[in-house]
Amino acid sequence: MADEEKKLIIDEDWKQQAQKEKEVLKAKEEAEKQEQTAEGDAEGRPGPLPQGDLAGLINMLTTQALFAMGVLQVKGQEGRAPDMDMARYNIDMLEVLEEKTKGNLTDQEAAALKNTLSELRMGYVQIASQGPPQPEQSA
Repeated sequence: MADEEKKLIIDEDWKQQAQKEKEVLKAKEEAEKQEQTAEGDAEGRPGPLPQGDLAGLINMLTTQALFAMGVLQVKGQEGRAPDMDMARYNIDMLEVLEEKTKGNLTDQEAAALKNTLSELRMGYVQIASQGPPQPEQSA
């Protein structure tokens, strides 16, 4: 009978220890999860997305236009020929945004959109005037 009581006490101690270990692990997991959410994790997954706003939309369309024009490249990938139709599409989308929001933007937002469009248009004309890349000829 004394052995049975001892087993029960040992079992209870073990259960308490296991419960403490579970709580410690859970706390560590939660802390890591919060850290990953705040900063992204080592595997390159991003943290939480920023709040949607006009500046974010302008930046997104601008990035797409610059990428299509070949101004931006993906690191580690071979350069691509510009896709001027896609670049024009993204610039057109910004123009529609400017037209449809006229009178509803703050002075800062209107200026940012106007300046961005101006820069993109100049870049587009410059790249388009260079013409398509010429294939290399061997001598």
